[in-house]
Amino acid sequence: MAILLSCQNLSKSFGPRPLFEGLSFGLFEGERTGLIGPNGAGKSTLLKILAGQESCDSGEVIARRGLRLGYLPQQDNFADAPEGWTARDEILKALDGLGHEQHERERCADEGLAAAGFADPAQRVNTFSGGWRKRLAILAQTVREPDLLLLDEPTNHLDIEGVLWLEGFVEKFRFPFLVITHDRRFLERVTNRVIELNKRYPTGHFSSAGNYSAFLENREAFFDAQASREDSVRNIVRGEIAWLRKGPKARTTKQKARIDRAGELINELAELEYHNAQGRAAGLDFVGGDRRTNILVRASNIEKSMGGRRLFGPLDLVLSPGDKLGLLGGNGSGKSTLLKLLSGELEPDSGSLKRADGLRVAVFDQHRAQLDLDMPLRRALCPSGEHVVYKGANVHVRAWATRFLFRQEQMEMPLRLLSGGEQARVLIAGFMLRPADVLLLDEPTNDLDLQSLEVLENSMQEFPGALVLVTHDRYLIERVSDRLLALDGRGNSGFFADLSQWEAWTARRRAEAEPAPAPAAASGPSSKETRETRAAIRKLENEMKTAEEQAARARLALEDPAIATDAAELAARQKKLDEALAKVDALFERWSSLHG
Repeated sequence: MAILLSCQNLSKSFGPRPLFEGLSFGLFEGERTGLIGPNGAGKSTLLKILAGQESCDSGEVIARRGLRLGYLPQQDNFADAPEGWTARDEILKALDGLGHEQHERERCADEGLAAAGFADPAQRVNTFSGGWRKRLAILAQTVREPDLLLLDEPTNHLDIEGVLWLEGFVEKFRFPFLVITHDRRFLERVTNRVIELNKRYPTGHFSSAGNYSAFLENREAFFDAQASREDSVRNIVRGEIAWLRKGPKARTTKQKARIDRAGELINELAELEYHNAQGRAAGLDFVGGDRRTNILVRASNIEKSMGGRRLFGPLDLVLSPGDKLGLLGGNGSGKSTLLKLLSGELEPDSGSLKRADGLRVAVFDQHRAQLDLDMPLRRALCPSGEHVVYKGANVHVRAWATRFLFRQEQMEMPLRLLSGGEQARVLIAGFMLRPADVLLLDEPTNDLDLQSLEVLENSMQEFPGALVLVTHDRYLIERVSDRLLALDGRGNSGFFADLSQWEAWTARRRAEAEPAPAPAAASGPSSKETRETRAAIRKLENEMKTAEEQAARARLALEDPAIATDAAELAARQKKLDEALAKVDALFERWSSLHG
């Protein structure tokens, strides 16, 4: 594969603290690379350096001659758009300078907007939600078909349906890309290489061919080898130190070389100990109550409306110890409202909601409303004294801070100066100290790096009480939840065993809600109607292709010889195939009606 761009010995610091040092790697044609790493590792800064938006302290970036780069920052600049600026205006602007004729620009813009799901290209940008702004920003970069696209957290602000769209959209890219994301399912599905920035590695990074699963396997093998090397060097160093204590004189070349070699081994051991220590994460563990009752919360026929719109209901729900419920739905569908009902902050409009006597509920607020941002970190972690009580034992506040990956020099820093991920870790630290029967987690993964996500995931799985989880992280929700409850924001809801069932249900509901095309007037359709019909047809054709691919995968899964004697699994996979084929049929009928 031909190289597109390489960085050689890149270093970057902010003040006295280095983000990365001596970083060297290349990006090649055909690669779909995920860039991950802990908060503060410098991922976004590195992307800006590669895009030419920021300079490095030392080293250089070498790009192939004539390379056309695309760059999607975390934050869009639509706030600066002219009054009345539309989605179509934005895409036409993105196509400037590419040498297209006017009709080609318009055709390309219409096709792109249809593929991205924009039903009304004339809608003003300032009326879009954060998720649709993100879609538009992604489309504005991809429609130019760069030689290499750099994407910084493209899944931010997208709900689960939006991320599913993005996955299908990315799969059709004809150009390589480098993407920063904490969405492990996204990494699993769209990447063929993963790079992690982390001081745990001697070179400052680790590169693995393959998707996220392959990365985890390769990283574990690397860590095992590095740990084994540390043990081996430590044993050798013990012998060399014993020899040195005998006071050998460097009278011969052989003795002098051995003394020098002993010094090198001691330095190598120190390096190995440092790098291996960087990967030791906080041992997070939610403290469950000792309640023995079988039912913690029982909701019967509850309904709730907000602003004159029914969010859900009538809804029945029972939570018992050990239950792990994932909540799904688009923004504004009522997920956070349901959590407030379960916590007692709100009451249902109708129906009954009963909680066990003395029920202890802990709520993780996605908006960080529980934090006093003027409070220093020390007091946020330990409100009084110098120790916290964790599982019956006193833990000094400095040790408690280290457990959550905070540095000692941050102890007197006000919370407002911490990153979003660090503020999230402060809230999690408070959770550790509160015995609870029910945990209500509203987007707990916001701003968390993968290291913290993995530990949080394990803690959720081991929590003995009931847990209700709202998150856009599909990898986490599938790993933690034993059932899913989906809300559509129009009063409808449904329980599902896994995400694939929910995806099929969502597709059917979308197909049922799609209005039939209005008959053309006798004088024939207007040019606008014709353009919108063509856009709708192109959109359907893209959806049909994706649905057919999903059906093909479902058929292959059903034909797997490994499950030939497993009746239950065969039935489950047959059901998934039937649902996938029904989705294809529904899309084809809509496509046929538009062509009629």
